[in-house]
Amino acid sequence: MRFTDASGAADGPVGGSRASHGLHRLGQGTARIGAPAAGARVRLDGKFFRLDDRKFWLKGVTYGPFEPRADGAHLPEQHQLEADLRQISGLGANTVRVYHVPPRSFLDAAQAFGLKVLVDVPWSKHRCFLDSREDRETGLRAVREAARATKGHPALLALSVVNEIPPDVVRWLGREKVEAFIDELVGVAKQEDPDALVTFASFPSTEYLHPRSVDFHLMNVYLHKREKFRAYLQRLQNLADEKPLVLGEYGIDSLRNGEAEQAELLAMHVEEVFGNGLAGTCCFAYTDEWFTGGHPITDWAFGLVRRDRSLKPAFHRVASVYRAESPLPPLPRTPKVSVVVCTYNGSKTLDGCLASLEKLNYPDYEVVLVNDGSTDSVPEIAARYPYIRYHAQPNRGLSVARNVGMELAEGEIIAYTDDDCFADEDWLYFLVAKLLETGATGVGGPNLLPTTDGPVAACVSASPGTPAHILIDDNVAEHVPGCNMAFWAERLRAIGGFDPVYTRAGDDVDVCWRLQAEGDQIVFAPAAMVWHHRRATVQAYLKQQRGYGEAEGLLKRKHPEKFRGFRADLSWMGRIYTRAGLGLEVGEPLVHHGVFGTGMFQTIYAAPQVWWPLLGLSLEWWLVALSLLVLAPVVNPLAVLAGTPVSPLANPLLLLPLVMIGTTLGIAWLVAGQASPPVSQRRRWSRFLIAAMHVAQPVERGWARYKTRFETILIPDAFHDLRDAWRRRHAGRLLGRREVSLWSENGMAREKLLEGLLQVTAEHRWFVRIDPGWASHDIRFYGDRWCKADLSTVTENHGGGRRLTRVRLRPAPTLFQKAVWIALAYLLFLAWGIYPAAAVVLSPLAAGPLLWMWLSGRRLNQVVMASVLLVARRLDMTMVGQPDGLDQVDEAGEVAFHEPATGTARLATALAISPLVRRAAGLAIVREPQR
Repeated sequence: MRFTDASGAADGPVGGSRASHGLHRLGQGTARIGAPAAGARVRLDGKFFRLDDRKFWLKGVTYGPFEPRADGAHLPEQHQLEADLRQISGLGANTVRVYHVPPRSFLDAAQAFGLKVLVDVPWSKHRCFLDSREDRETGLRAVREAARATKGHPALLALSVVNEIPPDVVRWLGREKVEAFIDELVGVAKQEDPDALVTFASFPSTEYLHPRSVDFHLMNVYLHKREKFRAYLQRLQNLADEKPLVLGEYGIDSLRNGEAEQAELLAMHVEEVFGNGLAGTCCFAYTDEWFTGGHPITDWAFGLVRRDRSLKPAFHRVASVYRAESPLPPLPRTPKVSVVVCTYNGSKTLDGCLASLEKLNYPDYEVVLVNDGSTDSVPEIAARYPYIRYHAQPNRGLSVARNVGMELAEGEIIAYTDDDCFADEDWLYFLVAKLLETGATGVGGPNLLPTTDGPVAACVSASPGTPAHILIDDNVAEHVPGCNMAFWAERLRAIGGFDPVYTRAGDDVDVCWRLQAEGDQIVFAPAAMVWHHRRATVQAYLKQQRGYGEAEGLLKRKHPEKFRGFRADLSWMGRIYTRAGLGLEVGEPLVHHGVFGTGMFQTIYAAPQVWWPLLGLSLEWWLVALSLLVLAPVVNPLAVLAGTPVSPLANPLLLLPLVMIGTTLGIAWLVAGQASPPVSQRRRWSRFLIAAMHVAQPVERGWARYKTRFETILIPDAFHDLRDAWRRRHAGRLLGRREVSLWSENGMAREKLLEGLLQVTAEHRWFVRIDPGWASHDIRFYGDRWCKADLSTVTENHGGGRRLTRVRLRPAPTLFQKAVWIALAYLLFLAWGIYPAAAVVLSPLAAGPLLWMWLSGRRLNQVVMASVLLVARRLDMTMVGQPDGLDQVDEAGEVAFHEPATGTARLATALAISPLVRRAAGLAIVREPQR
């Protein structure tokens, strides 16, 4: 039998030099009471713990309570206590959980055997403690005294300020009041011992309790079916969010279930706990000896050892995991993983990223660094890490860089992270484990704010628009952020990788949507953690949001079905996990307590977050308010109605925008109050800064979104060349038509015509919008920011394979054109209010934009009709009334607009058109792997 030190590493047989050394220390005397003992304390490390420079997997057992000794301690006599700790150490455990505050000598003994202690503070939590000042003070006093008794001791793992408040007590007192009191207890403990980790122990009947100030989540769970246990752990991991999750109790009675079944269930328990990425667990219990309620318990036997300390089979099954250097269960196989990092002038954080990737606990992986035209010291940093594969290229954008990494990758799985991230050492293990377990195509994990980042970065993490994961349920993701995602290489290449049109952001969203539309699944691995530096200044944050706005403008054109509402904002199906408020919470959360509050698994349903108050933060809201302010000095509706002078301060055009601006500030303040930056990184001014960024972010992002939508609408040159080729055939009159009728003798109908149109537009990167099923047209073509045209088709069946397809084009004004007309009308109205003659002089100037819009619409009509005629010719269709109208285009036209190769056209269409829309439209586009 071997035992482990605090890190879990094996170190000699029981009874050997280390154990003797521990007994020698005990025999020589312990540290003076109240004096801090030597050694380090366990600290938080994202969703895990760390001791010194190593990850600390909490491998624990519960200990006691025992019949009180003469000194009042609920512990065995000293000789038995030492023997127990020796045996617990031999189990491979590194933590004991006790249910009473132990004397300092017990902490010293635990320290001698390399054990940490999780202390539950007992007090009258089974009573309605908030209804009695005495009971309330009893809890505060108990926690304060416990923190003083354990202050500074390195053996203390954490204080649990309360263990399992009865659900009916919580229901009686109210969830919010109980949470507030737990936060108060945590604050008391932190006042006495600022360096101590503090938590509280909950269980499924009160899983909805989520006090903000606990350092980690501690849950007592008894579920004996592997599938249900795994599903519940996944749920708890998502509820824990960015904090570690520890199972404080798990066990089974060997008297009723048998020792063999106990061994099997505890083996399943530790495998699922660590395999699902929990920070640790405590098996209930170390021994069958158990004293509570004033008498020994003899009709239960939850121990790993019997009352006489003889070993049960469960001891050996748990020891096989606890003694291992890593408790993570072995993977069924370890496919090679290629980790791709793309960088552009990322020298400030790249060194930390590459250093973390060098230490990953995974047997077969490579790191590919793509330098996308950096002008800083990226090459010098890369040279310090000979283990990486380095590729340098001119700056071509993030998507292209990720595609280059995909092509260079040699692994079965390609994982992506950013140059401003650094990874947990078990990052790849949890990504691969989730892919193998679920059979999904892609997987992602959380990205956490580093504790070393400053308070501004902490505020940025709690502001809107930061990278987040969106979950449909506890396992399936709708989107995972690009800084922490992995895909099977074959599937990623099959869809053509990332769309190069996204140069700064949005490519990860597009890839997720395209895979899901093809029937693939993306899952979430909550333990696959990376640290992600947020922007350290407000200026950098707003620049990032401008990039996101540009990406949304491109996404809206390619995935119109994902954007809903009158402002066509992006709508997610799943829940967004972020520190920022996602809307204004209205009402109170609802807790399903079960009938009479007796539900075993009581669930909270969050208060609804309504989106419409956020309109007060939008760019459109600001434009209306500013327009009214500008108009106020010119027009006073009250004066017009009253017929007499009215004070300018009583002008509703002045008062209304002031009310609108006040509403904006009020909403920002309320939503900022719902955000949750890390407690340790908050400052007095944090809420003010978060509120300010809630005001600025929608304006910056909205402006970039509209700008992108207007500026990137261009007809590719190839289509202009095609139009010119038809015009050289003196077919200009054909191109000017709004309707044509096409005849086919070989069964060609509208579907083939539409598919051909989409093929050629995608090949030449003309982003068109396909009817997602709600419109009365088939395809919408954008000529520029001024004009668009809707193409509709219908096919008549004339029997014998003969088809008549009618094509109709209808021009329509774009949003930009409407905005220009509104702005012109507003300026004319403003000019009329200032000086009527000026409005008369300015009115003819509207003829210029009108002429330009007419010419743009005419040009678009000709280009679209030329494309229709080209596709019709390729399908051997003829034009009704002009049988020779679709004769061969001249040689120049063929060169200018060649027919693309099938594979190239299919890939281009796959990248340019949402697969969901393609499938709904019945387009026969076959997937082809691209290498």
